[in-house]
Amino acid sequence: MKNWRKILVNENTTLFETMKVIDDSSMQFAAVVDEANNLLGTVTDGDIRRGILRGEGLDVPINKVMNPSPISACVENTYSDCLNLLKKYKLKQLPITDMENRIIDVIFADEDQTPKKFENTVVLMAGGLGTRLRPLTENIPKPMLNVGSKPILETIIEGFKQYGFTNFIISVNYKKEIIQDYFQDGSAFGVSISYIEEDKRMGTAGALSLLKEKPTGPIFVMNGDLLTQVNFEQLLYFHEDTDAVATMCVREYEYQVPYGVIETEGQQLVSIKEKPIQRSFVNAGIYVLSPNVLDYIPKGEFYDMPDLFNKLMSVTYNVSVFPVRESWLDIGRIEDYNKANTEYLEEIE
Repeated sequence: MKNWRKILVNENTTLFETMKVIDDSSMQFAAVVDEANNLLGTVTDGDIRRGILRGEGLDVPINKVMNPSPISACVENTYSDCLNLLKKYKLKQLPITDMENRIIDVIFADEDQTPKKFENTVVLMAGGLGTRLRPLTENIPKPMLNVGSKPILETIIEGFKQYGFTNFIISVNYKKEIIQDYFQDGSAFGVSISYIEEDKRMGTAGALSLLKEKPTGPIFVMNGDLLTQVNFEQLLYFHEDTDAVATMCVREYEYQVPYGVIETEGQQLVSIKEKPIQRSFVNAGIYVLSPNVLDYIPKGEFYDMPDLFNKLMSVTYNVSVFPVRESWLDIGRIEDYNKANTEYLEEIE
């Protein structure tokens, strides 16, 4: 039985503090209550990420982000009624309230605590030359560089495995035998691994045209040079909840303009902002694709993932973005690799 009381927060709790409550509880959910424990709203990981996308700061009160009209059940509902509500609305949690709307329990869809296992395919792109990391990559592919005591690619596989994803396809090219000899069929790592072999540069999406069979469920695609603590289970649920055909993970990037920025209206000077900090979302190199998306990838041609997303948007498909709020590091340069072996390892210890 889960201790639901530890996921109660008041409406003035900050978004950042609520994130910590959700992450520490592993329940992916928080209930917002007043001093009398009256249910005011609920907050899921998806609510938080959508708030971040809207530009909400981490210090805003959670009532700016919460769902103020959550589906709940009354104490008079039977347990069967509650299970039906969970199923009907595809909920993962259901608050139970008394006749005065005070929360008295929470029913979870995964109450049996059975470890989850997902059948979704995870495609890892590991065929790049790693040119910017030379001389480190002269004799070894970039995803096989050690961070700490193990290759980057092994850490990525372990990250998916902890959330129940065990079916992997690795796209290889440069010094492919090193990767294949190390991982083989994946059984030594408690997963299943097969390979697609690129005989030329295919891009981050083009390699998917080499898949022998079209997966039946959403597909993860991830660059093989990333280290991140992304919750892949939450990413999959976000993709499904938004009814998207494709979801791109994004990361907030800050940069300072080294000059005074001028705003004008015609010839009139309106304002001067000295060396302002600009914020933008950038591609984080992790994607979830519904199987039918593969039909838009040309066979055997170079095709990058931004090309695919632009194509999907041009035919008015629903394409979503998932903001990465967890640690994330793209190991593209020597300084990134050095950072991975210091700061990133300190973050996860």
